[in-house]
Amino acid sequence: MNLDFSGVWKANLEKSNILDARPRAMTVKIAYSDPALLVEMVITQMNEIEDCLAFRGLTTGEEVTNLVGTLQVRSRSRWVGTELLIESWMNFGGREGHFRDYWSLSPDGGTLRMEHRDDDLAGQITVLERVIGAI
Repeated sequence: MNLDFSGVWKANLEKSNILDARPRAMTVKIAYSDPALLVEMVITQMNEIEDCLAFRGLTTGEEVTNLVGTLQVRSRSRWVGTELLIESWMNFGGREGHFRDYWSLSPDGGTLRMEHRDDDLAGQITVLERVIGAI
């Protein structure tokens, strides 16, 4: 089952469980047209510095490579029931990082949940709320 995550989302940090340094804010813009996925994320740190990340993927399970800052990230995205699994690998500081990010949409389409399971960030959950009227 393919769900459409397209839109602008703002993190509800009170409902989220962020394992690393908690940001001040997070906004995610998603464009999804099966099978192409484009994610642009802006994370505002407590010191007001903004980190901007972009990710392109295919929900067909094909491996794609993206640059996150200076790090090369290999990813595969595929549907697991009603969840989108984005699995990524990156090498930083001589260590291979592995991430399994499961995305699920609430029945009303207003909440996007990004949950890490069985990976280096296991237990991290980001709850995002759709920004109505955003382009």
